[in-house]
Amino acid sequence: MRAFRIIGRSIRDAFKSVFRNFSLSMASISCTAVTLIIVAVAILLTYNVNSITKDLKDALTIVVYVDRDASEDDIAKVKIDLENINNVDTDSVRYESKDDIKNELIKDEQFAELFNVFDTNPIDSRYIIRVKDVTKMADTASRIKEFASVTKVEYGESIVNRMLPMFDIVKNVSIIAVIALIVVTCFLIGNTIKITIFSRRQEINIMRLVGTSNAVIKLPFLIEGFFLGIIGAIIPILITIFGYTFLYEFMGGKLLIESMTLVQPDTIIYPTSLVILIIAGIVGMFGSLNAVRRYLKI
Repeated sequence: MRAFRIIGRSIRDAFKSVFRNFSLSMASISCTAVTLIIVAVAILLTYNVNSITKDLKDALTIVVYVDRDASEDDIAKVKIDLENINNVDTDSVRYESKDDIKNELIKDEQFAELFNVFDTNPIDSRYIIRVKDVTKMADTASRIKEFASVTKVEYGESIVNRMLPMFDIVKNVSIIAVIALIVVTCFLIGNTIKITIFSRRQEINIMRLVGTSNAVIKLPFLIEGFFLGIIGAIIPILITIFGYTFLYEFMGGKLLIESMTLVQPDTIIYPTSLVILIIAGIVGMFGSLNAVRRYLKI
């Protein structure tokens, strides 16, 4: 029962302290809210970037065109050579003969008329493959070009060389910004607790004289820091839930182009909100703990 009384009294004192230093508390809460909004944006952005990157990687293929005069043995050898490349996903290697491609194309009347002009099939047979590591796609394509009976190699070079590195930059910048703002938030919460300690120095001295334990003296300040963090998380959580849902519906679940699909809200908003709440509590407690250690010499 004594432990419950101590906790209850600490919670009461923490609430009083928040309102006693209202302006500084609001500064800490505001900074926490801004930080957590950016944290939420960074999490949502990173999650979507990872999802889009995965989709793009799954969609990226290398198309290997085989000489139309190549024999069956030559075509079979190309397949063996492809499967011997470490970066090639051997399960993805798929062969399309020039006749199969032609039969598919002539289902369209325009192509059917076009093929009537040619005496022979002008299309090259091809292999379609995927790679294990997209960042090595250019090197893999270069190796394939050297194979006998291979006339041309095509792949999404612009996506590999531009979009994927850009996504990595976005993720790294987001992480750096979040870390920097969390440090600033810890500093502000720590200052709030420091002012609280200073304003209650007489009360703290009396508590020491009557033999109050260090843990009991520290507890209200730790709870205050926790409260500041949790209160600061309310707006970011609301923005995460309603803001992302609105954005998803407004953009039709797509980002810029059809192949870039956003993650569905139900999959991401609630886990992100939970992460924000946990971060808020930890940041508040850490800022408070740091202040207690530095300014409360007990």
